[in-house]
Amino acid sequence: MYHILICDDQPDIVNALKIYLSSGDYKLFEAYTGKEAVALVQKEEIHLILMDVMMPEMDGITATVKIREISNAPIILLTAKSENEDKVLGLNIGADDYITKPFVPVEVLARVRSQLRRYTTLGGKLPENSGCITIGSITLNDTEKTVLVDGEPVSLTPIEFDILKLLMAHPGKVYSSRAIYEAVWNEAPIGSDSAVAVHIRHLREKIEINPSEPRYLKVVWGQGYKMEGGK
Repeated sequence: MYHILICDDQPDIVNALKIYLSSGDYKLFEAYTGKEAVALVQKEEIHLILMDVMMPEMDGITATVKIREISNAPIILLTAKSENEDKVLGLNIGADDYITKPFVPVEVLARVRSQLRRYTTLGGKLPENSGCITIGSITLNDTEKTVLVDGEPVSLTPIEFDILKLLMAHPGKVYSSRAIYEAVWNEAPIGSDSAVAVHIRHLREKIEINPSEPRYLKVVWGQGYKMEGGK
């Protein structure tokens, strides 16, 4: 069963969306401000979010940014026809789609199903243990030993795969070359700096759009390497 969060400051819209989605195998959660939505995502396992743009306390754009720091669940923005700039901004900062008010029930269902299907295919965090980690457009499947970038398979060596898995499993955490070498090679880190640097360079060439300005695989000078969310 998928968990869907509906966030809108208008109770009538929340109730309408609950009715639209009642026919699916979904557990529905409610929020009426962006702040409530972020708190629910922190507390519950949420697989998709329907997020209004204009709300009190914290708007949907700000909430999307904060949610993207902790979750890769699809976010569908709920917008008015006049909110074109918000649509573009929302998509740029991490939203996956948008629906324009007033809603057509069949469109809501179609977009929800489409995003959940894509989320499942690309290895998002699912109700069952799928062995997948997703950060931005990169999905690593530890069970199948595969990596997808923007949905396309990328060929990695076993060492490259293990380095990427280590960093993706702990986003934001800085690992020194010695720590990476010990974890991946399972040996004393003799000559670790140069060995790890070469593999990091190869990884960047395979997963980054511009390896010289990486979005994901970052160096922290004098400390080591870390995986970021691609913002």
